[in-house]
Amino acid sequence: QVQLVESGGGLVQAGGSLRLSCAASGRTFSNYAMAWFRRAPGKEREFVAGISASGGYTYSTDSVKGRFTTFRDNAKNTVYLQMNSLKPEDTAVYYCAARQRPTYVTSDLHYDYWGQGTQVTVSS
Repeated sequence: QVQLVESGGGLVQAGGSLRLSCAASGRTFSNYAMAWFRRAPGKEREFVAGISASGGYTYSTDSVKGRFTTFRDNAKNTVYLQMNSLKPEDTAVYYCAARQRPTYVTSDLHYDYWGQGTQVTVSS
């Protein structure tokens, strides 16, 4: 069993930055690939970024590429999402997710554990 707790969301002006954190319980965090998803009002949940269990591979969706970066510290059981140059269209609830595999996937159907979500609001 893994419990995930996100933090770091908030209200920011367009062009600003935020760093989200996702702290995981358990002793086998390094066995889990992690991902960030988001759900904007009235829209489906979408994949944002993923990172392999080792941290050696990352991927982000085209809409955030070059602005968002995900990285992890397995010693701290924490994964991060650094968000720069934020836009109003990035406004959403952001979730971290874990799957007990070496690699991430973009489908939310293949993740075993989810955090409660953290709200990010970007004002224009």
